[in-house]
Amino acid sequence: MSMDRPLSDPVKLSSMAASSFQKQLPMYLTLFRMISVPFIVVLMLWQPAGWNWLTAGLFILASLSDWLDGYLARKYKAETDLGRLLDPIADKFLVSTVLILLIPLYRIEAILVVLLLNRDIIINGLRSFAASQGKIISAGELGKWKTAVQMVAIPAILIHESVGPLSGQWIGYWGLWLSLILSLLSAGQYLVGYFKTPATH
Repeated sequence: MSMDRPLSDPVKLSSMAASSFQKQLPMYLTLFRMISVPFIVVLMLWQPAGWNWLTAGLFILASLSDWLDGYLARKYKAETDLGRLLDPIADKFLVSTVLILLIPLYRIEAILVVLLLNRDIIINGLRSFAASQGKIISAGELGKWKTAVQMVAIPAILIHESVGPLSGQWIGYWGLWLSLILSLLSAGQYLVGYFKTPATH
């Protein structure tokens, strides 16, 4: 007589459930990033006691979820078309909202936000146009550095207060200008990549 466990065995069902949950984790993290944005908006507009630290902490968690969902998607082979669509949308939703709300707080100038956001709009349009020609342009190292700098600069400028010899405002302000320089240089990389990549159709 076979000693194999039946399909209804609780151990097998638990293993299957865990596997299914693991495959859904990247999407849950992407949704968390999007859901965190309204809470950040409320904190920045309402400004309760300690709102700057709370907002910075929530932004950091949301930013870490961006790295984690990509890592888990690759680890569990759970990359989906919906995930590829929502992931960059969630990133832009988070960053652009905070940058715009920092303008009326007089933390950054409007021109900085205009340049950062319009650069992203142009590059996204270029990538979409390239994809229609069968060209896949991967993100360059400068683009990744730009994102990393913003993930440090934005929480620092949200905190605003001095931490050690430097103020959060100083670190965040100049960090965002550095991210703009990196973003413009990475835009040049995208353009070079577009013209160097042959169309497949």
